[in-house]
Amino acid sequence: MPKIGYRFNPETLSYDKIETPLRVKIGRLFRKFFSSLSLAIVIFFVISAVIDSPEEKALKREKEEILAQYNLLSNEIGKLDAVLKNLEERDDNIYRVIFEAEPIDAAIRRVGTGGVNKYEKLKDLKDADLIIGVSKKLDELSKALYVQSKSYDEIEKLAKNKVDMIGSIPAIIPLSLKNPRNRVSSSFGYRMHPFYKTVKFHAGMDFAGAVGTPIHATGNGKVILVSTLKGYGKCVMIDHGFSYQTLYGHLDSYNVKVGQTVKRGDVIAYLGNTGGFSTGPHLHYEVRKNKVPMNPINYYFNDLNPDEYDNITHIANNTGQSMD
Repeated sequence: MPKIGYRFNPETLSYDKIETPLRVKIGRLFRKFFSSLSLAIVIFFVISAVIDSPEEKALKREKEEILAQYNLLSNEIGKLDAVLKNLEERDDNIYRVIFEAEPIDAAIRRVGTGGVNKYEKLKDLKDADLIIGVSKKLDELSKALYVQSKSYDEIEKLAKNKVDMIGSIPAIIPLSLKNPRNRVSSSFGYRMHPFYKTVKFHAGMDFAGAVGTPIHATGNGKVILVSTLKGYGKCVMIDHGFSYQTLYGHLDSYNVKVGQTVKRGDVIAYLGNTGGFSTGPHLHYEVRKNKVPMNPINYYFNDLNPDEYDNITHIANNTGQSMD
């Protein structure tokens, strides 16, 4: 029950009941209300500072999950980076060495894409440092992968070119030495000329044999000459590409024509005794690189083992006079 107040009235010598004005009652009511509200707000903020709301708890869990995923992603990027670096090392130190290509400069391999401004828009994001760090690493990996892909394209072309080159380089003896009638009769270098009887440079190797002995192309190529040349008699010349050409002289007859493509081992002509300087049936064989005569004996690696190479070298070097 609300308390009732009384005041002594000296005139009536009695106690009069104190009536509280409505304005006062309303004022008291408002003061109580605002006091209670203020207390409630203070309690709310105190509790909020100590105890997380369900939404805050959910946001914290979400952030923890994002950080965990970031760490996983960062680890995976690190593993991919290690694999890519291994591929780059193998590319530079093995593949490009095999195919005689220069290694790719590290500054070209490992450069991010874009400039500083590319990441400017990310600075205002939450956890900007993490996002920018991952973005930069991904950009670096993306550029490195592109460079590595282009390198492998180049290596593929070099490998194909190498296969073509291996097939084209003169690599066999132009006639069979298994036939006892065929033999090396003169080597490359300075030899006594059979007519002038002076020491002259002999630009090829001579192989003596019977007229009509098959002569083989020593590498893949294209026939660029089928004709009679002074000093060579009837001859065939093949362009093998890769700066190599071979010449086959003093032939009896031809088995090819100009423009024809030949493979290593194809019969292109037959041994003869044509040409004014020929002293007997034989083949004069030359290997030229960049149009400069090379010693053919260094190009028989498909036909000779080391012992056979030593033997043919010994025979060739002990013939003092050429046959043409």
